[in-house]
Amino acid sequence: MPRRWNIFLIIGFVTLVADQVTKLWARSLPTMVASNGQRYGVAQPVVENFFDWRLSFNKGSAFSLFGEWSGARVFLTVVGIAAVLFIMYMLHRAQNEQTRLIAALAMVAGGAVGNLVDRIAFGQVTDFIVWKYYDKEWPTFNVADVALVIGVGLLFLDMGKEVRAEARANAGAKAAEAAEPRPAPGKAGQRKA
Repeated sequence: MPRRWNIFLIIGFVTLVADQVTKLWARSLPTMVASNGQRYGVAQPVVENFFDWRLSFNKGSAFSLFGEWSGARVFLTVVGIAAVLFIMYMLHRAQNEQTRLIAALAMVAGGAVGNLVDRIAFGQVTDFIVWKYYDKEWPTFNVADVALVIGVGLLFLDMGKEVRAEARANAGAKAAEAAEPRPAPGKAGQRKA
């Protein structure tokens, strides 16, 4: 098996397992049931006013986008599967030396599959990490979301590296072309007598 597949499978598997184990734990966090019958997580402060564990469920995608749409589960499942298939295509085209790209693809795939497992098994994604500043909260997220963000960030870094390498190669080619001796104007095609 090519080196890139080994790296991808190890990082992707570790990401998926970390996501699913933490979600399993999060589903055991304290909850309360509201008068409308909906279950809500009870905040468990980790760092007072800055960081809590609190169980919540997201039927949509990031920031609950599509959460109220009746076809969200099917749509987001299809999008997730398509994303993983595209990642496999990109991995197939990658070179073994492109370690950062391979790690990024593995983290994105592990995160996407982690949220897909929740969406297929439970109809919603388990979130439990809350960052906040006193009463101002960032939307609740999970380990899969962290892996997705880090993976996409690494993809951008890798693309930037590629762009810089291409620019250096083009600059070098132009410099070499400029350094080539050229015939003097008006002398081209003349023969010595």
